[in-house]
Amino acid sequence: MIIVMKPDSQEKDVAEISKTLSSLGLGVHISKGTERTIIGVIGDKRVLSDVPLELMPGVEKLVPIMESYKLASRTFKPEPSIVDVNGVKIGGKELVIMAGPCAVENYQQIMDAAFAVKKAGAQFLRGGAFKPRTSPYSFQGLEEEGLKLLKEAKDATGLQVITEVTSEKAVEIAYKYVDMFQIGARNAQNFHLLREIGRSGKPVLYKRGSATTIEEWLNAAEYIMSEGNYNVVLCERGIRTFETATRNTLDISAVPVVKSTSHLPIIVDPSHAAGKTQFVLPLSKAAIAAGADGLIIEVHPNPRCALSDASQQLTPESFDELCADISKIADIVGREFKHE
Repeated sequence: MIIVMKPDSQEKDVAEISKTLSSLGLGVHISKGTERTIIGVIGDKRVLSDVPLELMPGVEKLVPIMESYKLASRTFKPEPSIVDVNGVKIGGKELVIMAGPCAVENYQQIMDAAFAVKKAGAQFLRGGAFKPRTSPYSFQGLEEEGLKLLKEAKDATGLQVITEVTSEKAVEIAYKYVDMFQIGARNAQNFHLLREIGRSGKPVLYKRGSATTIEEWLNAAEYIMSEGNYNVVLCERGIRTFETATRNTLDISAVPVVKSTSHLPIIVDPSHAAGKTQFVLPLSKAAIAAGADGLIIEVHPNPRCALSDASQQLTPESFDELCADISKIADIVGREFKHE
């Protein structure tokens, strides 16, 4: 449920309602819009059966939240959320680009990638240290050694660092090295891991599962938010369909649909959707045109030698070309992006 305050309500009215809700063991989330304040009520609303909230000073009306995903819904928070990662704001006017190799392989590789994506305009360096692979014999990542290399690259370039965590142990290990966690498609409904991410408080990029509906996706994001972590950025990365021309089918419609139903920012992963480098550029541009708040793209100094996902990783030159195009599209759609 949300409590919609009157336009002329006072701070003391909001404070009194918050105090009443807290005394009943309910959580409170206050959203101050341009015209009015909305108070989100979190918890078992049955304790309010004898509390005349609608008669309290400053209250205009009570509105039930019909969606099963309460905290992630736009009803709960009508204003779009902005997730701030050490000054990089995801969901604001500026587009955010996360780029780097599928997996951290060695010092030279990650440093070359970091400086290349930084030069083109990326604000985040992505790189896998824990690699959940289909085959147990494939490269599984450098784990903590890879995290240390990511931290070195961050210190050298000033880029924020994001990496996928695949278990509660990985969360514990990675916490001190990275600025943002990523939950991959394989763990999209690993609810124990999602709760652990919620308790960590660290910003998270949460990817859609390959066979999850948008409603299931948002409900799973609720697991993170229900633990008190509202720093969630959604990521559309393609879903599994009957089509085999690409690795996955990019659901570009997910961008406007999510924006109409949720206040959370959403970015797009064209690399995993396409699976082939020649399709990454057009899908990236389509995502920005559709309203995405940014992109996460795989970039490798020498993709032919990559230990994983070689066929979908851009060269630094191709990535620079893409960033130049993104800056032009950003102007058209009313966003900002600085191509270095």
